Amino acid sequence: MIDVQFDDPKYYINRELSWLAFNERVLDEARDAANPLLERLKFIGITSSNLDEFFIVRVAGLKKQEVAGSRERDTKAGLTASEQLTAISERAHCLIEQLDAVLHGDLLPELKSEGISFLTPKEMDAEQLAFIEAYYQIQIRSRLKLTIVDSHRSFEMLRNGSVSLAALWQDAGHAEPQVGIVHISSTLPRSIQLPSASEHRQFVLLENIIMYCGNTLFQEGELQEIMPFRVTRSVDLVLDVENSEDLMRVMQQQLEQKKLGTPVRLEVTRKMSGTLRDKLRTLLGLGSMDVYNTEGPLDLSFYIELAGLPGYDDLRHAELIPQDPVWLKRDPSIFATIAREDLLVHHPYESFDPVLRFIWEAAEDQDVLAIKQTLYRVSGDSPIVHALEKAAYNGKKVTVLVELKARFDEENNVGWAKALEQAGCKVIYGLPDLKVHSKITLVVRREGKETRRYVHLGTGNYNDATAKLYTDLGMFTGREEFGEDAESLFDHLCGEVDLPPWQRVVTAPHGMRRKIIDLIKNEIKHVKMGYPSRIIAKMNSLTDKEIIKALYKASCAGVRIDLIIRGICCLRPGIPGVSEHISVISIVGRFLEHSRIYYFRNGGDERIYLASADWMTRNMQRRIEIMFPLLQDNLKQRIKIILAIMWADSVKARALHSDGTYTKVESADEGAFESQLYFYNE
Repeated sequence: MIDVQFDDPKYYINRELSWLAFNERVLDEARDAANPLLERLKFIGITSSNLDEFFIVRVAGLKKQEVAGSRERDTKAGLTASEQLTAISERAHCLIEQLDAVLHGDLLPELKSEGISFLTPKEMDAEQLAFIEAYYQIQIRSRLKLTIVDSHRSFEMLRNGSVSLAALWQDAGHAEPQVGIVHISSTLPRSIQLPSASEHRQFVLLENIIMYCGNTLFQEGELQEIMPFRVTRSVDLVLDVENSEDLMRVMQQQLEQKKLGTPVRLEVTRKMSGTLRDKLRTLLGLGSMDVYNTEGPLDLSFYIELAGLPGYDDLRHAELIPQDPVWLKRDPSIFATIAREDLLVHHPYESFDPVLRFIWEAAEDQDVLAIKQTLYRVSGDSPIVHALEKAAYNGKKVTVLVELKARFDEENNVGWAKALEQAGCKVIYGLPDLKVHSKITLVVRREGKETRRYVHLGTGNYNDATAKLYTDLGMFTGREEFGEDAESLFDHLCGEVDLPPWQRVVTAPHGMRRKIIDLIKNEIKHVKMGYPSRIIAKMNSLTDKEIIKALYKASCAGVRIDLIIRGICCLRPGIPGVSEHISVISIVGRFLEHSRIYYFRNGGDERIYLASADWMTRNMQRRIEIMFPLLQDNLKQRIKIILAIMWADSVKARALHSDGTYTKVESADEGAFESQLYFYNE
């Protein structure tokens, strides 16, 4: 066998470009005429929202490196920060053009034909013009603020990602036109329904009302131009703390400061003059490649909400109602059911109710002594949090680790942490240098003269809202070894014990990567001995170089490897002599594929794990994660069926090629097969 240099950058796809390829697949769902119209519109909003997060986090991080003068190359594809930013800009500008083409070329005309349209003042009748003028005076005028732009600091009041208006006007006191910013209150709705003589639903965007009526803001001069714009800022939180007791205080300080993050992107409409655009760009300290021109409107995430417009059910997917698993009502107590056998739930096809019942029953059961749980992201009015509060009121010992550093949920989690403390729970704010991303709940219950531990482990968050939208798996078990591992984990998180030896679970950053690589090496050993070998792994993203190198080595040894990766994949499949035995598909559908499943053939003695962790460097090194084995044969069989069904998808699956492109998976037979619909119908 030829000696392969597995570190060669040509064998890796750049992480950021792979993410942009993922967002292109999201946009494909908006293109797909087989999807109902309002579902396609929702994917326009999701594509836009995804892109915001990408700039806020990833592009901001690269810009920080560039400003610092870093010439360091990324460890996989070998690109400097500047090279990555150039490639990102080219790809992202292309994505915006595609997004505009889908929205204005297809979706908005189709919406209009269905009786839903957005009007500009030029398209309104007299009644509608009178309506927006009155609406402006009553609802909007007093909630606007005009700032004269004289320096970069003039933009600090702008909320990250908010749509604002830039004005160019001439007054007698200045030789050059002045630039002003009209700040719009976040309490105002983005779209307003207009009165209409027909049955059609007609709307106007907030910024269009202000542009039409906003002359009153510039009474001392001549308004030459007023146009919408949008600034994206970095939101990097610098948490310089030595212990968890300081974490809450520092986090609250940082949340106030993050509103003033460094600008990384300027969005404008193509109608804005070059003069005004260049003035904004210069004042913000951005380069020309950081300016994104679009047909508009700006910030398309409002289409996500519009997609739920009442009265148009025929333009949406039929609602899929999560079903209760058959075992949920088997016994009066869920603990009796779990004591009998390990149980698996598959969200959103099966409801989140078993998880809620597990926590609520524990809160109200007089025999339950303690509840311990990790919380990473929860819903806005979380029944999980309310159950934990109830448990504390009922005298249970309740310990909750609330991860304050969960990106974009920091403020929510600070609020929940305070509420849980006020209810009498012991709250751990996370660890200073690691995010606690594990999904685990432990219930300690008195049964006769003994105590028994019950555990729930999952791949997804304790969030009843996203459990209806994300595919995830969870396991309930009463096995003592899992209970002891759970108890040890919480003792470790509380700082009461050093890292204990685990009986069943595998954790990061304390050995998960090593365990995964050992499992891959084990498949190499088996294939060389002529025993059955295979790896099937499903995850959100694959970026960890050491794991990718291990997969390449396994492929070279002849191990068949099938990967189902929704998002980022830095591995290049199908390279002769390197990854020719590796296949990769991505499934983007109505539900967000979020579960993590890892299957190893192991010579016939199959090993199957579920995990909170993707095979990403951040999960292996900078987060507390849990990977746990399935021990029960019926649960193993169910997971094998889930993986086989997903691999057979010929509707939503896209295959990754060695050049980094994705194409639609071709069906092996006549019929189209969609895995997510199959799971629901099953």
